[in-house]
Order: sequence, then C-alpha cells, then structure tokens
Amino acid sequence: MNDKKRKISIIGSTGSIGTQALEVIEKLQDKFEIIALAGGHNVELLKKQAEKYHPEFVSCSCNPELVSGSHNAKILNGLEGLEQICSNKENDIILVACSGKIGLRPTLTAIKNGIDIALANKETLVMAGDIIMNEAKKHSVKIIPVDSEHCAIHQCIKDINLVDKLIITASGGPFLNKTIEDIKNATVEQALAHPRWHMGKKITVDSATLMNKGLEIIEAHHLFGFNYDDIDVVIHPQSIVHSAIEYVDGSIIAQLGLPSMHIPIQYAITYPERFEGIKSKSFKFSEIARLDFAEPDYEKFPALKLAYSMGKIGGTATVCLNAANEEAVFAFLDGKIKLYNIYEITKKMCDEHKVIQNPTIDEIFEVDREIRLNTQKLISLKYLFET
Repeated sequence: MNDKKRKISIIGSTGSIGTQALEVIEKLQDKFEIIALAGGHNVELLKKQAEKYHPEFVSCSCNPELVSGSHNAKILNGLEGLEQICSNKENDIILVACSGKIGLRPTLTAIKNGIDIALANKETLVMAGDIIMNEAKKHSVKIIPVDSEHCAIHQCIKDINLVDKLIITASGGPFLNKTIEDIKNATVEQALAHPRWHMGKKITVDSATLMNKGLEIIEAHHLFGFNYDDIDVVIHPQSIVHSAIEYVDGSIIAQLGLPSMHIPIQYAITYPERFEGIKSKSFKFSEIARLDFAEPDYEKFPALKLAYSMGKIGGTATVCLNAANEEAVFAFLDGKIKLYNIYEITKKMCDEHKVIQNPTIDEIFEVDREIRLNTQKLISLKYLFET
C-alpha cells in the first residue's frame, strides 16, 4: 500500500465484523479513508460511528431521520442506499460484512463497478457463487475472503495450480463431545455457548450444527475453484490451525494463530500488504500444549453431509439449503423447534426442491422467497401440532 490512503466503505458496520473492522482501521488510520458506513437497525451505534469516523455517506435500513446527528454525512436508506455506496467508484475496496441475502446485490454492483471486495457475507457465494465469481473475473475484481478459514487458505496459496486439496478446520462447536441425545435436547443457551469464537446468534447456531462449516465448503468451492471431493473438513477444537492446503507433492501448508477476527479482517482490507495491527497477544508454540484433529461425525452432524450434497448438485440447491436452514435457525432461536429439527426441516425442503441449474439473479431471489415461505409454513405446522 503506497502513501495514498485506501478508500473503503463498510456494509454492515454495526455488526460483529463491521465493528472489529473499524477497530482495525482506527489502528491503521493513516492507511484508510472511510467513504461510507451502512448499518441495520442499530441506529444509535451507526450514529456514533458516523460522528467518530466522519464518512461521506451513511446508510441505514430504518427511518433516515433517526441517524441524523452532529456528523455531516449524507444519509442514504435501504437497498437503494447500499447500491449507491457500491456504485461509488471512489472506493478502492468495500467490506461486505452484513449477514443475509441483502449483501448479494450490493456486492454484484460493486464488482460491476470494478471495486475490490473484502467478503464476509456467506450468502453471496452460497446463493450465487457462479455469477459472482464470473463477474469478478470479467471485471478484474479481487474478492478477498474475511472468514478465518478462507483467509487462511488464501494466505497459504502461492500457486493455486499446484494445490491438490483444501483442508478446512472446524472447532466442532459446543456439542463436539456431547451425545446425539444431548444435542436433541439442547437449549438455545447451550447452542449459543461457543467454546472459541464470539459471533452473532445465527452463525453460532450454525456452528453448533456444523452447517456453518457446510456453507464454508460451498464458499471455498467458488472462491478457489475446487471440486467438492477435494475439499476436506477436519475437526480441530483448539482453533489454532485456521485451515491448510495440500500441494501435489504432498507438502501441507497451514496458517496458524490465536482465535481473532482482527487478523483476517486486516489481511483482507490491506491485501497484498501487511502491517502491524491489533495483536492482543503473540502466538507462542511453547504455550500450546497440544493440537487435536479428528474426522467429523456425520451421524451426529448430518448438516455437513447435506451441504456437501447440495453443493455438488449446484444451481438453486444451495439457495434452498441456505434459506431453509436460516428460517429453521430463527425458529429455534424463537423457541418454536428443537435444535435437531433444524436439520430435519432443511433436509425436507432440499429433498422437495426442484433445482434450477444456471439461474439468473432474479430466479435466485424468487427461489429464496418461495423456500422461506414454505419453510415458515412447515415450521408453523410443526409448532402447532407439537405444542
């Protein structure tokens, strides 16, 4: 990175990734200029961010008047606001850190405007990976992953043509050493008690079922262009090895570090350069007593196998997987279903879905809408008859 400040916008600035990204940027304030911040309904935090970081634009998904304050930013609203931010060619890079399908269209808009992407939104690639990666290639746009696993793989790859296999690590979540019966009777509080990472509720529940790892497999397939049979998952409860690759000669290169999202966030927004950033504690091999690795238990965590299957089918199969799982997770968090029902409901929706191969963006959103409605109906019936 030269002396000129890199201009950046953050979609999802009030979320976990967004707030940590601002901490990274504050540490590297001589390297970045914030063009825009976009948040959801946490208007008080968004207002405070605008007053502290002085962006040119602020976008929210609520009444714009609620975000007005002592800052001088122009206030934008809704999806139109996100599209405007992502059309602004002043940006050198845009961090897409929002959760859900709302990140898809703005990401595509940024790519079509030749703006590099630091991607922390799973749905973008799970729903429309083929379209996104084709457009990125067409417009010579770099997509740098923020997820710790994909960031690790990205850091390990020197020549992708010589890589034989991707190895994605998983902590195993809160139920790694629990029985199937324990998982079936798990409470929301138990599912949210992740042993290693502090994340949003939805992704934490996905980590408890290992669906999160399944979605990461689909992401890795699109990001790096590997067949699903060449993407392995290994359970690694210490979360020190963030992922690895195997080269054609049998050499394995892994990226290690203490669990921290500041590092992959900083890597993504400063790539290809590195700087001293937020580092609360240096990693020392001598302080790590042991590193454990194991094969995933597909009987205990069937969501992982389902994700592999839907990924191999392709097309709108992954749209269905993502939408049905998300609605089921929300229902679990609302106390309407049990944890194990998430997989059952998602599997049923996937089994019944008529896949569209090579869908358009409009078809993807229509499938997403239909699956969500049908999943909600199924959940309502289940809740009605079981209460």
